[in-house]
Amino acid sequence: MKKLAGLTAVACAFLILVCGLSGCGYTTRSMIHTKYKTIYIEPFLNKIDITRETDYQSKYKTYRPFLETDVTKVVNDRFLFDGNLKPIRGSTADLVLKGEVVDFSRDALRYTDNDDVEEYRINVRVNISLWDTAQEKMLWEENNFTGIGDYFTSFYPVAADRKDESVAVKEAIDDLARRIVERAVEEW
Repeated sequence: MKKLAGLTAVACAFLILVCGLSGCGYTTRSMIHTKYKTIYIEPFLNKIDITRETDYQSKYKTYRPFLETDVTKVVNDRFLFDGNLKPIRGSTADLVLKGEVVDFSRDALRYTDNDDVEEYRINVRVNISLWDTAQEKMLWEENNFTGIGDYFTSFYPVAADRKDESVAVKEAIDDLARRIVERAVEEW
């Protein structure tokens, strides 16, 4: 009887060890193909049309100088932080990320009782594509890829939650960069 209990204990321990080592398939590695090690982020272009007339729906659209430069820098920094693809300069990279900023908007989210805007949402939209330089083909393309950031105005009663528009713009660009990198390193 003791021998049977000992064998059962060893079998259970072995089963637990096998199950523990097999895991559930989760990995922190990227799903990107191993042949891709480097990426070149082309400077984003600013394709926001500031000449069109405004209407009721687009009354909060604005132009932000150097937005495309900020997006390029933050996306580059995010690839460095992620580490799955090494950003390099020039056409010797395995991949090229091309992008253009197509929209920057500030939309009202919440109003006070006096119809003053209490909270805004910043949206930064880009069109992006990822290219394989060796095969000279597009791997994927995304239009209206969006990063968001929110901020409360001086009408919001809790002063600790208030931040200015520039902080919300930075948050929107950071959010956009995070989403771009995730899209670039996931399995296509």
